[in-house]
Amino acid sequence: MPNITLPDGKKLNFEKSVTGSEVVEKISKSLAKQALVMSVDGELKDLYFTIEKDSSVKIFTSKDKEGLEVIRHDAAHIMAMAVQELYPGTQVTIGPVIENGFFYDFARKEPFTSDDLKKIEKKMSEIVDKDVKTRREVWDRDKAINHFKKIGEKYKAEIIESIPKNEELTIYHHGDTWHDLCRGPHLESSGKIGKAFKLTKVSGAYWRGDSKNEMLQRIYGTSWGSQKDLNDYLMRIEEAEKRDHRKIGKEMDLFHFREESPGAVFWHQKGWNLFQKLVSYMRMKQDNAGYKEINTPEILDRSLWEKSGHWEKFGANMFTSTTPDEKVFAIKPMNCPGCVQVFNQGLKSYRDLPLKMSEFGKVHRYEPSGALHGLMRVRAFTQDDAHIFCTEEQITEECLSVTNLILEIYKDLGFEDVILKYSDRPDLRVGDDEVWDKSEAALLEAIKASKLEYSINKGEGAFYGPKIEFVLRDAIGRDWQCGTLQVDLNLPGRLGASFVDKDGNKKVPVMLHRALFGSLERFIGILIENYSGKLPFWLSPLQTIVIPISEDFDDYAKEVNNQLKKSGINSEVDLKNHNLNYKIREHSLTKVPMLLICGKKEVDSNTVTIRRLDSKKQETMDLKKFLIKYSALNKAPSI
Repeated sequence: MPNITLPDGKKLNFEKSVTGSEVVEKISKSLAKQALVMSVDGELKDLYFTIEKDSSVKIFTSKDKEGLEVIRHDAAHIMAMAVQELYPGTQVTIGPVIENGFFYDFARKEPFTSDDLKKIEKKMSEIVDKDVKTRREVWDRDKAINHFKKIGEKYKAEIIESIPKNEELTIYHHGDTWHDLCRGPHLESSGKIGKAFKLTKVSGAYWRGDSKNEMLQRIYGTSWGSQKDLNDYLMRIEEAEKRDHRKIGKEMDLFHFREESPGAVFWHQKGWNLFQKLVSYMRMKQDNAGYKEINTPEILDRSLWEKSGHWEKFGANMFTSTTPDEKVFAIKPMNCPGCVQVFNQGLKSYRDLPLKMSEFGKVHRYEPSGALHGLMRVRAFTQDDAHIFCTEEQITEECLSVTNLILEIYKDLGFEDVILKYSDRPDLRVGDDEVWDKSEAALLEAIKASKLEYSINKGEGAFYGPKIEFVLRDAIGRDWQCGTLQVDLNLPGRLGASFVDKDGNKKVPVMLHRALFGSLERFIGILIENYSGKLPFWLSPLQTIVIPISEDFDDYAKEVNNQLKKSGINSEVDLKNHNLNYKIREHSLTKVPMLLICGKKEVDSNTVTIRRLDSKKQETMDLKKFLIKYSALNKAPSI
């Protein structure tokens, strides 16, 4: 006779074992129509799962993350079912849920086309209309392997062979014939998926992600709880394509990439100007916050990486070199060990703490060629790192200080919608529980003081300490994980860092790892896409272009340009032999915020006529007033 406890504390009593569907029916008839999946004592289960003991139960609909993920999981299965009905002989491999959708990898000789995607979508709709029932079965391991081999699904058999022998094998059936290996949970029937789905693209994918294996075909799709949500998502995707930083970066002449150095940026003058503007701004903010900037070598001996633990944990992603004297060096994938070496120079007292060291350090990490994506995913990038050495008692105050600094910087750059994700201790970790208690309490206090929305990723902290991730939401609603704050109870001790406490005893400091952007390259990509290239005046790599109406006014245009430069405004003068309308169109494409037009009227009155980006209106302003006004606006809001 199970007693069911609902999230609001209400209890439902049943005389015998009960399914989730029966629980939902007793709660509400309207909820029964919307219910998709449930959790039983915190574990997600199908609604047809039988509850036999007292349990806490929560019901999820398409408005919940858990419900939406199950819709997408079922949509992936129904897509695979449709593919195998339309194209017999196609093998299915894996089909997980991903952010905003799902994919499935197929083994098929003929390539899928855009016309195929339309046919598959149509077949999926037919299966949804049939409302085929879902059924879960537990299979014997050998039976499952032999079954999938017999029906020609060698990839599925290989997956089963790699699953630990003590793990339960579950098979989900959709209708009478189609089935797949899956942990679940799933919807009760295909009709619950709805019609708010779309297949988006086909790409190649190696079996098990290994380039030595066979190439498969990956079909991507997206699925939502309503047609409106699907339409909104497709509009965001369309807008994201327009804002692609690679396209806009080319139009603005900021950077390019070459095959000779994959994943490394070739910065052009304007792009490098933008990069340096960000560095200068960050440097000023960090100086005001008490950071001391350092710089450490890019190449360090293997022995240091072994001591730090990176060689074991991260060695496969490091670029290494062996010198003629057979010493092994690595190009640094991160700045932390080098920073500890700077801290270790000279005796440190508790009076020196907290000691804040910042570094714009160039790092290199191997990424597979297929994963590289413009500025967003590179092999060589600049971290805006800082490491704060402090005592256990100072953790709370320093975490709060870092959080406030990060939020202030994001606000300056136009990001006020920030979400925090907090990850606490994992099962495998170093350090005493007492120190973990202090570290976790300090981070939580900092989060709560920020008054921002946050979520808890239980057990997802680093092995050396808990962490906060700062997630930005951009102008079209996309989330970007950028800044991080991590409490490290491990690395300082491994590399011999210490300070003398007030009693004269040597102690190991706590090390806070802090990055505001994470990668300057990636953050510039995010900025470009957020603003669609139309950056704020103070951040624009080229802020004004002076255009004389004819060569008669070249000298005045040059003088205006010189005064702009002396006032700290990035400006150029366009003396090319093109007409005015052509120049306006050309410079609008490169997203220059303002064009300053000079003709006889402007020369006679010592003025400039302003034409702003995306506006046909013009304004004439006294040159001195312009210089005063825009010199003041040529600073970040908080500065």
